[in-house]
Amino acid sequence: MVSDGHCFEEARQRMVDQQLVPRGINDERVLQVMREVPRQRFVPPDTQNAAYHDNPLPIGCNQTISQPYIVAYMTEMLQLKPEDRVLEIGTGSGYQAAVLSRLARQVYTIERIEELARRAEQALQDLGYENIQFRIGDGSCGWPEAGPYDAIIVTAAAPEIPPPLIDQLALGASLVAPVGSAGYQDLVRLIKRGGRTHSEHLTPVAFVPLVGEHGWQDRD
Repeated sequence: MVSDGHCFEEARQRMVDQQLVPRGINDERVLQVMREVPRQRFVPPDTQNAAYHDNPLPIGCNQTISQPYIVAYMTEMLQLKPEDRVLEIGTGSGYQAAVLSRLARQVYTIERIEELARRAEQALQDLGYENIQFRIGDGSCGWPEAGPYDAIIVTAAAPEIPPPLIDQLALGASLVAPVGSAGYQDLVRLIKRGGRTHSEHLTPVAFVPLVGEHGWQDRD
């Protein structure tokens, strides 16, 4: 049983050594952040002992916190630099925002479910993550007034990458998002170069739906 701070620290180290490194996560900055961010603080109290297991966990409101490997993999695919400004679509538990905030200069995160947004904001503030700005709203529309962004990460699935997010991506920047049908998607990385975008399929994934003007709401 994982029940105290020291044990959580050991569990984080095992997570990195047994789940991340063997699957090819090799960015040392990402690995170090995954060793440090206290994932147990972003899950409900009754699931804290499972915080470092190799699977997603429910966080309420029919939403989940992603499997640690997926968090690390999506983060690594963004190829973040310390001076970057990052937009996250789908705050959820706040864990991914915490990871991003340790790798980039500023994180902007949007969540449509107010209960989750407030809970995540409180958790992040309690832990001292100060370079994160929060918004409650339709993430599929992005956060245009703060753009363009050096990276965008989408933690919910849409039938296609929402056009407003592509518009808010800086030249040379990367966007990582799950794209496909409900329940099964491909993780896609899109890079904006000049007046064109280039995309590549990374790995199969399964994320909750991105609901909004440019997500599933208008596809029913």
